[in-house]
Amino acid sequence: MIIKKGTQVKIISGKDKGKTGEILEIDRKQKRLKIKSINMIKKHLKPTKENKGGIVSKENFIHLSNVKNLDQSKKEKKVESKK
Repeated sequence: MIIKKGTQVKIISGKDKGKTGEILEIDRKQKRLKIKSINMIKKHLKPTKENKGGIVSKENFIHLSNVKNLDQSKKEKKVESKK
């Protein structure tokens, strides 16, 4: 499976099953991805001089096996090159 930042993927299992999104970050060592607005968690931030603090929602990592690639252009290129 071709995994790159910005690729469109679909979630095939878990609490966000059926949703689609764009890859934001990749952790190749642990085989995990961060996908835009998928697997949201609440993070409690302590107030600092720069940050106000409080409860912030952010994306968490999801395992590579729970994701399916949706980019059709890459599949078409592979089929054309084999002919």
